[in-house]
Amino acid sequence: MVYDLALLGGGQLARMTIMAAQRMGLRCVSLDPGVDTPASQVGSAFVGRLDDPEAIAGVLRLSGAATLENEFIPADALAEGCRLAGFSPERLVPGTDCLATIQDKLRQREAYAAAGVATPRAVALDSVESVESEIGYPMVIKARFGGYDGKGTRWARTREELESHRPLWENGGWLAEEFVPFRRELAVMVALDGEAVQTFPTMETRQENHVCDLVLPCDTDAQTVAIGAARAVGSRGLFGVELFEREDGAILVNEIAPRPHNTGHYTLDWGGPSQFDQHVRLALSLPLLEPVGGEQSMANLLGQADAGSPTEAIYAALAEFPEARFHWYGKKEAKPGRKMGHVNARTPEEALAARAAFYRAWAV
Repeated sequence: MVYDLALLGGGQLARMTIMAAQRMGLRCVSLDPGVDTPASQVGSAFVGRLDDPEAIAGVLRLSGAATLENEFIPADALAEGCRLAGFSPERLVPGTDCLATIQDKLRQREAYAAAGVATPRAVALDSVESVESEIGYPMVIKARFGGYDGKGTRWARTREELESHRPLWENGGWLAEEFVPFRRELAVMVALDGEAVQTFPTMETRQENHVCDLVLPCDTDAQTVAIGAARAVGSRGLFGVELFEREDGAILVNEIAPRPHNTGHYTLDWGGPSQFDQHVRLALSLPLLEPVGGEQSMANLLGQADAGSPTEAIYAALAEFPEARFHWYGKKEAKPGRKMGHVNARTPEEALAARAAFYRAWAV
């Protein structure tokens, strides 16, 4: 064994997981099809496709344990990579069964319903007539596989609107679900290891153009629902659970991600164990830590068309807001709307103000 932990993926989540593991004295490696990735800047890395069982097996053979940066690695390719490497599935978090359930949004919804977890009603989008009968208008249609930050999602308020989307769904692979009017969106990070479970606080999330813009503390407790959702899809792993809070106070599960999540980045600076610490501990079968810390808020730093030097912009923002904490991901191109980093602060107002100062200084 050369490495203690393999990260399948090379983006910012792998980067921050590796940094957490290194603080524990662990040796890490990442696999990613790109070069000079955020993860490769902080640890050893191999270049290879994440849907290639041979590439996956090559990294697994060198590692004592493995985990994923995202849920888009094909579960069958991952299972075959484990087989080729002689790598026990018990050393992989999350497991391939959990991954297969989460990758199919309809199967995910069905798992929640079977476990008695409240979630929007959803059916396969096979015909206009069937979804009109079972769901009705307005409805939301989604690609069952892939899609994030609003990608692969469309509104259908009328039959005409649903028909206009026919080129997307007529060959299958889409679902229709009921529209849920909600007061706000929530998120909870759940660390699950069999019967052992630890949850981070319930946070409110605010979106702009389908991308998380701000994460802040809230007075709603959605932890019980989030735990139920995590247990419905798996028995071991770190789960980012996204939820809807309706006007009547009811909590419904929207989606789940079996890995560190953007809505949990505030834990890097809240004074207690971070979501990445828990992720590493789960991968290595170490006891979970009690997630206790102070209030923090997080604002995402998105790519801008007129972006200049991020280093100079961070210095300028810190001169105004010395207690803010900036985290930069090391991506080479600041495409508009791309998650380039985030800033944590004690209050949402301070996080937003620090970000505004950063953007002013970042503009060329």
